[in-house]
Amino acid sequence: MRKIIASTYTTLDGYIDDPHLWSMQHNSPDAMEYALKLTLGCDALLLGRVTYLGMAEAWPGMGGNPYGDHVNSIAKYAVSATLDETANWNNSAIIPGGDLIAEVTRLKSQPGHDILTWGCGRLTDDLAKHGLLDEYRIWIYPVIKGEGEPLFRPESATAVQLTDTTSFASGVVVLTYRATA
Repeated sequence: MRKIIASTYTTLDGYIDDPHLWSMQHNSPDAMEYALKLTLGCDALLLGRVTYLGMAEAWPGMGGNPYGDHVNSIAKYAVSATLDETANWNNSAIIPGGDLIAEVTRLKSQPGHDILTWGCGRLTDDLAKHGLLDEYRIWIYPVIKGEGEPLFRPESATAVQLTDTTSFASGVVVLTYRATA
């Protein structure tokens, strides 16, 4: 069975909004190698509506390197109760919000590599609540933001177990947790 891995950037004080403003200067070569390996191990992206729309605007023009080419080539699923059609991004499909559990259960049981989700919001909360989220990879950046959108919400409450810690030359640390609930 395929795993669903939630990979999320956060500041040291636990905020996730606007990562393009605070994360890029900390992306050392060893961290980028780790990100590439993680991404190449996945053949699908599962994204909430807001993340999907933002990424669909930016990513089609980010080819010409192994990371961008892979992201643009794999299947992408936007989970939304309001989207009627996909953006102009290769291999995109919509999973209606009401069909999330059945569709993701079906996707996990299909042959293939792991499924990656970027961000941490209602989608990851719903996946965890229904036992469909296998792993959190929390990228902690050496930045204190002071305010913003928190990494987790009350709806995120679940049991996890630390399975790995990876640190990079830039001071970024990835904590890997297995969902246990």
